[in-house]
Amino acid sequence: MTPAENAQLALLLEVSGTPKPGNVDRERDFPDLRFEHFLAGAVGAGPGLRAAEGGAPVGEAFEQAVAGMSQQEGGNTQFGALLLLVPLVRAAADGDLSPEGATRVVENTTVADAADFYRAFDHADVFVSDPPEDAEALDVRRGADAIPAVEERDLTLYDVLALGDDADDVAAEWTGGFERTFWAADRVADLAALDTPVTAKGAQVYLELLAREPDTLVAKRHGRKVAESVRVRAQEALEGGPEVIEAFADSLVEDGVNPGTTADIAAAGLFVALARGEVSV
Repeated sequence: MTPAENAQLALLLEVSGTPKPGNVDRERDFPDLRFEHFLAGAVGAGPGLRAAEGGAPVGEAFEQAVAGMSQQEGGNTQFGALLLLVPLVRAAADGDLSPEGATRVVENTTVADAADFYRAFDHADVFVSDPPEDAEALDVRRGADAIPAVEERDLTLYDVLALGDDADDVAAEWTGGFERTFWAADRVADLAALDTPVTAKGAQVYLELLAREPDTLVAKRHGRKVAESVRVRAQEALEGGPEVIEAFADSLVEDGVNPGTTADIAAAGLFVALARGEVSV
């Protein structure tokens, strides 16, 4: 498969994994966001992922992927995952799918890439925290209206994400060498010998990621104490086995607690494992 095809497959495998506490999976829907919306989002993102593979600028490919992803009735399904996958697809197409290769891609982004990143917010309703007082002009919720401020400050896309890397796991991946992504890929590879579907491997790695660090989307929506509580419960679920994991999954959905950023990283890890040939379907 090509890098773009592996990226779409990773999105499909990630959402198909179950149980995946707090997230839509093939057995659990939210009232206004369903499994089928994620399937459609993965299909819609295809042209943007193929653009990244073909050498299009990262920001342009990302906006195209988000625009396609958003053409379903559920709204934002994979914004964060695509923000990780686009530079990873580009690195794979360049023949260097490694932390160093991915870092090189993101560090070479431009002001034009940052402008396209802001335009992507016009396609999807993405939950974000309030910006610092000195960065209100750069609030991503302004979408394309923030582009003049980005251009005036001469900020690349890497610079923009560095502004929020202490509060957002996806931004931290960009500025931290995609550390958790490649850790997740290595864990998927470790599980390759098990006689289980790749979807089950992805769900296992998702839960391990969640047990290691609090999810920043949960922290933004519900506070740091809740995010830490979810992390501890994920660890307990890993130790308790399938019945505890199922109960944990059901409780998070009932409480409306969605560790979606962890799912984004799990999808990116699945892509790396697929692209490196460490797992196959």
